[in-house]
Amino acid sequence: MPELKIAPSILASDFSRLGEEIKAVIDAGADWIHVDVMDGHFTPNITIGPPVVAALRPHCSVPMDVHLMISDPDAYIEDFANAGADIISFHIEAATHPHRVISKIKDCGCKAGIVLNPGTSQDDIEFVIDAVDMVLVMTVNPGFGGQKFIPEMVRKIQYVRAMLGDRDLEVDGGIDGTTAQAVIEAGANVLVAGSYIYGSDSYLDAIESLRNADR
Repeated sequence: MPELKIAPSILASDFSRLGEEIKAVIDAGADWIHVDVMDGHFTPNITIGPPVVAALRPHCSVPMDVHLMISDPDAYIEDFANAGADIISFHIEAATHPHRVISKIKDCGCKAGIVLNPGTSQDDIEFVIDAVDMVLVMTVNPGFGGQKFIPEMVRKIQYVRAMLGDRDLEVDGGIDGTTAQAVIEAGANVLVAGSYIYGSDSYLDAIESLRNADR
């Protein structure tokens, strides 16, 4: 298993003080910062774009993990890479030519991740998985923070880990002190948590509870 990493999602932070919120979770032990990008088409909500990522980059001293929940990821790869993304992930459901998108991400100097919605089989990424640096398994349907974890996704995480070897396997959705143990045991090593961390009284305690969930 690769090293466990905690990636707070700024979707659940106080948007009026994003820079401070990023610094606060990094000081509390965050390994990555997770940025959820929604376009109002692939998802029902609209969040942030490249200019906001660029504005936040100076406040972020750890890898910036940009998750594109958008209908045409290929068109925005360069913009997010130039804004300062370190990792760019896109949905297999949104890509007509996923190999082309992966190559573009890597050509821009970023690590490439591919994402599976809850209703999408791991078989859909069989022929691209060797090309990516990471797979993200959604454990809720994308579009809103604070949703309830879908327990059937534990089995999918196990399948994806078997396919992925020792590369990063990220999970996003409903991750807290209880569900973290199940996903870690199934093979996840990057935990995205928004509401659980940013809704807690202590970012440090919330991050530590996730890091120690399988102990």
